[in-house]
Amino acid sequence: MGMCTPINEALLRHFTDLRDGTHGRAVTREDKERLFVRAVELLDPMAHRALDEANADLLLGTGEVVASGVTRSREGGLNAMWSLTWPEQRESGVQPIAVVAHYGRDFHHPHLRGNTVGDWPLNVFDEADAAGQLDTLRVIAAGDAHNLVFQESYRLMPAATAPARHPAP
Repeated sequence: MGMCTPINEALLRHFTDLRDGTHGRAVTREDKERLFVRAVELLDPMAHRALDEANADLLLGTGEVVASGVTRSREGGLNAMWSLTWPEQRESGVQPIAVVAHYGRDFHHPHLRGNTVGDWPLNVFDEADAAGQLDTLRVIAAGDAHNLVFQESYRLMPAATAPARHPAP
């Protein structure tokens, strides 16, 4: 696909799938589910990296990343979630920062989202595709962090309440 950015390349794969009625080369639900399971495996290190960065930068290392692995929803779809939890979040009762891969029962193909951030196409078929999604995963995590602070307070983020590391300009 040439010189596209990874984000736009993923979009073009998504649009091509819609045009061709496929997901990658898969046509059947069974084959698409196999690709979803593989995509989750490929994304795992990238999701951990994006959430570990948020933990270091926003939570000053006080958080913990937990991965669910692939699970089947009550509706019959597939889900996988990487959650970043921390003490202030648990005490406030808001959702964790999350990266969610989901393939709804009636969906043509899978998507990524956060707990508070909407859908992005999940078209990951190899390690290069997964690595190309790191910025998307970072944006999903950052969007969740922003929306959770909006729901609760800046006090959710240890980095916002810690003594200043750098003097104000």
